[in-house]
Amino acid sequence: MESSGTMVMLARMHGDRWSSFGEHAGIQRISTLLSPAQLREYWVFEEFNDDFLKEIGPDVSLATWNPSAVVFEEGTYLDLAFFVVQGEVEVFVAGHDPAHEPIFTAALAPTGVQPTHRQPHPGGAESEPSHPPSADGQAIAFLSSLDFDLPRGEKMRLGEGEIFGEIGALNGWPQSATVRTTRPTVLVQIRLPALRKLRRKSKRLKARLDEVYRSRMLKQHLAVTPLFQDFPAAVIQKFAERVELVSAGAGEVVAREGEAADHLILVRSGFLKLSQAMEAGEVVVSYLGKGSTVGGGELLMGDARGWQATVTSVGDSELVRLRRSDFLEIIEQEPRLRERLWKAAVERIKEIGFTRSHLDRSDLIDFGLTKGIVQANSLLVIDLESCTRCDDCVRGCAETHGGVPRFVREGEVYDGFLIPRSCYHCEDPVCLVGCPTGAIRRAGVGSVVEIDPTLCIGCSACEQNCPFDSIVMHKLDTTWGADAMPKYLRGQPRQMASKCDLCYTSTAGPACVSNCPHGSASRVSSLEEFDLLRRARTANGG
Repeated sequence: MESSGTMVMLARMHGDRWSSFGEHAGIQRISTLLSPAQLREYWVFEEFNDDFLKEIGPDVSLATWNPSAVVFEEGTYLDLAFFVVQGEVEVFVAGHDPAHEPIFTAALAPTGVQPTHRQPHPGGAESEPSHPPSADGQAIAFLSSLDFDLPRGEKMRLGEGEIFGEIGALNGWPQSATVRTTRPTVLVQIRLPALRKLRRKSKRLKARLDEVYRSRMLKQHLAVTPLFQDFPAAVIQKFAERVELVSAGAGEVVAREGEAADHLILVRSGFLKLSQAMEAGEVVVSYLGKGSTVGGGELLMGDARGWQATVTSVGDSELVRLRRSDFLEIIEQEPRLRERLWKAAVERIKEIGFTRSHLDRSDLIDFGLTKGIVQANSLLVIDLESCTRCDDCVRGCAETHGGVPRFVREGEVYDGFLIPRSCYHCEDPVCLVGCPTGAIRRAGVGSVVEIDPTLCIGCSACEQNCPFDSIVMHKLDTTWGADAMPKYLRGQPRQMASKCDLCYTSTAGPACVSNCPHGSASRVSSLEEFDLLRRARTANGG
């Protein structure tokens, strides 16, 4: 263990969210890189060999927290799980901000089910969220990343050996509870890359994490997925008791075309790619995001056909799986579930048929999955056939934001459309993970992600986390003052992160679109809308 004087630099080395707060983070001490022998002192790591522990070591730290220190607040995006070594934490829900709701993609929801998917109004006003009523007539609260089924005002205490934070980390959703130490507390802090590797290699740890998830949150997660919205608690309870929790890595096949379909798959997080054999190769025919299901149609139709498509995890995915026998028993008791799955199966068959006969759509889906634009809630696209490269879109953006443009007119090109490096306002924004001051956050207006310049300290964590190069660091002509916190900033040149905020406070809407003199710039909210835009141009002779 190191002294508090070196704590700031070590926290920065480990890359966790408290790096810039220094001694004001509530952390009294934090470890240097732990050796395999030191890691094996804790049951989480005791079954692994030295090589594996050296591999994950940079993503593990041991921190001593002061009493009454807030470990994280509700609404925080974290890539960390915590294991209590000594001491105690209390968990509580202070309130619920709708901006922290997970977003379910409307295009991927089962037919007849309206998911929560808030979009900013073009004039800057907030669209009302669509919250379907529950069975008792009350609106469903989308606390889908909450690690605990905990009523507001009540507290839960966790002591030695308990794990928390892993549900939000694995799903990529905001934490919906606040965690605070009650006395001096030692926590093992495990970043997401190490957590995933540990979970894959350790049956014991996986069983423990699955047990925690089942006991704390599985029913609540199921209740807010589009398929189960407004279903009776008894149906969800029966489903929760029977399911298997599965993790899939990038490129892992979770179902293969033509083989017997023996389970229903529900996506908890991540994306799945559906592909079918065609001539000598295969073609991508569809994709699934969180809240979507696959296998329902196959199970309803029986053994005749097997899986319609090969299902592959695009990145790391968390899945819920239900065996065929349990599935058939549950749908007999809840006819609406059968009806929804039939509708979803019919729509998927139509979609697959359309994609097979329009292979350009298959290419688009593959492109969208490969480049990550399926994450986008707002995608800036520029028609290069009509664009004159006048740069009015960039100038309009800069004028709206104090002379600092929020995007770069460079990026991927697909079918004559440029996709500039402008924020996608992702469903699961990894840029929010690790911001030490909370400067980057959901704005509370639709899916808008913004940066508050009064809170940004220019640490560049968000820029480094963004996989799409959509965040730009700007140097300011000033230096940090002698009272700046954390101390390492003092006297250093200031810089600030900036990104697109969809001009949500403007009645004119996004300046990049409204300032284009040729109508070349558009904003689309999904891959499907992009496809419609492409086809409309073709239909109009473009």
